[in-house]
Amino acid sequence: MKNENKVLACVDQSRIADCVADCAIWAARRMDAPLKFLHVITRHPEIGSGEDHSGAIGIGSQEALLNKLSEQEAVTLKAAHEKGRVFLNRLRERAMAAGVESPDMKQRHGILEETLAEQEDEVRLFVLGRRGESAEATNRDLGRSVEGVVRALHKPILTVTQGFSEPRRVLFAFDGSALARKGIEMVAGSPLFRGLPIHLLMSGKPSLDGPKQVEWAKATLEAAGFEVIPTLLPGDTERIVARTIQEQDIDMLIMGAYAHSPLRGLFFGSKTNDLLRSAKIPTLLLR
Repeated sequence: MKNENKVLACVDQSRIADCVADCAIWAARRMDAPLKFLHVITRHPEIGSGEDHSGAIGIGSQEALLNKLSEQEAVTLKAAHEKGRVFLNRLRERAMAAGVESPDMKQRHGILEETLAEQEDEVRLFVLGRRGESAEATNRDLGRSVEGVVRALHKPILTVTQGFSEPRRVLFAFDGSALARKGIEMVAGSPLFRGLPIHLLMSGKPSLDGPKQVEWAKATLEAAGFEVIPTLLPGDTERIVARTIQEQDIDMLIMGAYAHSPLRGLFFGSKTNDLLRSAKIPTLLLR
């Protein structure tokens, strides 16, 4: 029987892996949920033998060459799996040392988005790094896989930055949408943020029903025992959220993610990506 309550930490062998692990450990303990580490080998490691095969076109040469390359690839892939096993074992030991009972670990070869979607039925919360190995290699501030992964999933995704520490103050970027209201109810019903003050911020274009929406969200969270600090501040959402994070010393952000189609984002940009780039703290993305 599947356990549908897991915290799944998607990790690669980047510098942020320990931060992802620590965040997932924190979440699993807060939610009293099983923890699983997943390492996805997204492609075969490249093989560079340095040999020139351009002249290998004689009879039987092509088949021999393909066999040789397949053998080399198998050896390299086996080495990658062994390296990944050692890596996962280290994170598993880190989790057990932090008090997590029997954390699971799994290694898969495939496409990252598809692999995570296959795991979704048994997952309550995904945790992944905002920048992985490929982003480190190119110095990007947001990994190329983040948007694709988030769009492929329907469960909350906690994206982690470098230097994770347990949050003390949380900011909910609330826009009054159906997704945001569902997120408020999720936070109210979950032990993940229990006991932490929630800064409830509504920004963006002024709305006639804005005060009513904020009051509903505040009342919902307070009924669940949360201390709520509401703010209604019209203006540019990205700037206001970034300023509030700094002024209020916020440790974690909650917001809806990728409400518009990828095509619209291509032409007009993605507000989610803009917020993720400006907010240098772990962010829980709601789907």
